[in-house]
Amino acid sequence: MDLRVAAPASVAAAARRGVLGVGCARVRPLQGRRQCRPSVRVSVATTESAAAAAAVAASAAEDEETTNPRTVVAVVLGGGAGTRLFPLTKRRAKPAVPIGGAYRLIDVPMSNCINSGINKVYVLTQFNSASLNRHLSRAYNFSNGVGFGDGFVEVLAATQRPGSEGKTWFQGTADAVRQFAWLFDDAKSKDIEDVLILSGDHLYRMDYMDFVQSHRQRDAGISICCLPIDGSRASDFGLMKIDDTGRVISFSEKPRGADLKAMQVDTTLLGLPKEEAEKKPYIASMGVYIFKKEILLNLLRWRFPTANDFGSEIIPAAAREINVKAYLFNDYWEDIGTIKSFFEANLALAEQPSKFSFYDASKPMYTSRRNLPPSMISTSKITDSIISHGCFLDKCRVEHSVVGIRSRIGSNVHLKDTVMLGADFYETDMERCDQLAEGKVPIGIGENTSIQNCIIDKNARIGKNVTIANAEGVQESDRASEGFHIRSGITVVLKNSVIADGLVI
Repeated sequence: MDLRVAAPASVAAAARRGVLGVGCARVRPLQGRRQCRPSVRVSVATTESAAAAAAVAASAAEDEETTNPRTVVAVVLGGGAGTRLFPLTKRRAKPAVPIGGAYRLIDVPMSNCINSGINKVYVLTQFNSASLNRHLSRAYNFSNGVGFGDGFVEVLAATQRPGSEGKTWFQGTADAVRQFAWLFDDAKSKDIEDVLILSGDHLYRMDYMDFVQSHRQRDAGISICCLPIDGSRASDFGLMKIDDTGRVISFSEKPRGADLKAMQVDTTLLGLPKEEAEKKPYIASMGVYIFKKEILLNLLRWRFPTANDFGSEIIPAAAREINVKAYLFNDYWEDIGTIKSFFEANLALAEQPSKFSFYDASKPMYTSRRNLPPSMISTSKITDSIISHGCFLDKCRVEHSVVGIRSRIGSNVHLKDTVMLGADFYETDMERCDQLAEGKVPIGIGENTSIQNCIIDKNARIGKNVTIANAEGVQESDRASEGFHIRSGITVVLKNSVIADGLVI
């Protein structure tokens, strides 16, 4: 019989980080001890005590080996051009897109790494990376309280290299890692055993070391984090099929009909309760992987030197010869890849109870320190909404909306089902008065304006008596000259744009 004593999450995390002097250890009860004569009782007890102590020490050493975050390096992929999130990605990288009123998408994997004790992180950037680089340098340096001990956070940008045949961009997820594979030969990577590959545009909370521990205990060369899903959503994902040991044996990209039915698996094999497993007979890849370092380098350099993508090329091909295991993540996860998913995920944060919450004291989400004052709300009605810090709300009504930092909402404004990303700076009262006197529009939302089903990007200037409702139900429209686009029926007011007084959209 093997009895485990589980430490609380915070203690376990502290043990991994080296804050505590001991780790979790297995405690094995002594099996039926036979009766001994008094003359030898002390000797037997001493022997058994020594054996038990040795067993506990060996078990502790085994646990330390499988849960040591210092032997893991995380690589966060900064994403491609983010065309499906346009126009939010017009001037910023996809991981730099604000979410939840005060955060950016990159804060999710970065915070998960911190909370998991992983303090060696590379972030690979490419398109429109200036604001992402700025945010990372401000939020995750060694002087702002979010320390990485003896670790590091390094931003790696796509660069043209000798022999690159003119390629200046990453050609895919695998190519991005391949271009910087030489870093894993560096002296500071000598203790690295496993490489954790993460995306910079997902919303979820996860302890990566649980994933790492499973990967190591099952002696996997590659492990894939997967999500159990039902048949109604299965065709939207890349699915995997596993054998009775949890080894991945086949892949299928967005299958339908008979091909979809063929991808059903027994998800109880991965730990899902039987009742829930019957409702969710499919497993979808989350795009979160762990590779043994030596296997990763061999695949990138020698086995598949021209393959560009992990999910569609390298991993399916490698599964024929390498032990690829599936790891079940049965919790909230959302791919923020489109305007619609971004909009819905933000508004879902304001629901009660919400499927995902930033309010977890034991596993907080970190971001840049801004030192903003509390929001000032005057004679307003706010329902099921998130109001970030540093805002000014005056005699307005806000329903089921997310209001970002430094936002200004004028009197008699009605905001409903709206995601307002806020502003990068304040305008003084004098500046605002001067602009109004000159017939210009200050940052924020002017009085007597009604807005619903809308995303308002940063520093937008929306005038008085404006109506944004998309009453005609337009699904797609590009009207940049007027300061907005419409995507999936959602009006997106552009960053730094001006919506003139009285305009009806």
